[in-house]
Amino acid sequence: MKNRLATKVAAAVFLLAGIATAAGGALAGSFSLWLIASVAAVAGGAAYVATTHLVVRRLGLARETLREIRRHRFDNLSAANLERGDELNDLIRQVYRTGQVLESEFEELNSLENYRREFVGNVSHELKTPIFAIRGFAETLMNGALEDGDVSRSFVEKIVRNADRLANLAKDLSEISKLETGEQRISAEPFDLRRLAADVVESLESIAAAKTITLTRNVPADIAPVMGDAPRIRQVLVNLVDNAIKYTNDGGHITVTAAPDESGGVNVFVEDDGIGIAPDDLPRVTERFFRVDKSRSRTAGGTGLGLSIVKHILAAHNEVLRVESRLGQGSRFGFHLPTATTAEVNAA
Repeated sequence: MKNRLATKVAAAVFLLAGIATAAGGALAGSFSLWLIASVAAVAGGAAYVATTHLVVRRLGLARETLREIRRHRFDNLSAANLERGDELNDLIRQVYRTGQVLESEFEELNSLENYRREFVGNVSHELKTPIFAIRGFAETLMNGALEDGDVSRSFVEKIVRNADRLANLAKDLSEISKLETGEQRISAEPFDLRRLAADVVESLESIAAAKTITLTRNVPADIAPVMGDAPRIRQVLVNLVDNAIKYTNDGGHITVTAAPDESGGVNVFVEDDGIGIAPDDLPRVTERFFRVDKSRSRTAGGTGLGLSIVKHILAAHNEVLRVESRLGQGSRFGFHLPTATTAEVNAA
């Protein structure tokens, strides 16, 4: 029966009025009895209308909102976003806020599920490519190419190169997993950024030279020691420089720069004049397996996880990777490190 609550309230009013009428009838005449009955009828009707307007409609709104939430439909919840008021308003408002929280959680779950599917697909693809290559070269050798010294050596080198690619992929996946779960802890200590930058440039000079790329560093001799996990920051710089080499054409230039900023920290940049990044791709460069130029990075042996590792290492330092780029003109990747205090340097 519709409006059951209003009916019950009105019935209660009529009952009270009836009791009052009976009591009044015992004390007064018939006119008084008629007057009391009339007042009771008016009061009962008014109670029914008031209850319908103030209570039943809002309870119906709460019920309908809960039904929508149960069906995972969150598009029509705005009607339940009532102003603070009496207890019913507050109850409906809580229902609305619960729907908002559930909507956010469902969106996050859907996003994670989509990410999981994409991640599994990407890993599968990255594994298949070198595995198929290794199998193909091995079968060719077994079918007679093993007797040809020049061919067999070339194929074995390709097998080793693809095996190294698999090993690098496994290592990078393990690295990201440890960073995400907190298993890989960051130990921040003062270190010499100038020396670390020189070490990174020296270790990658031969790779840059193979493409006639000029790799230089520009770090002031008097730059203050910075705070961070030196081995991890070295990994950040290695990944950024290695990435720049992959996406810089032969004869290009790459510079590692560090300079103090206004906050008292140090800004570190790796800048190149390579192929650049399209504006639509900029937000995705730190996604796992995302490549600006897939054919180029795969040829160079990349796993597509380097910038994702950089992002996670910097996040563990409470820092972010900043990216600026223009398509066809080059890119600049940067991050910030706090300088070490005298007390921290002395303690180290």
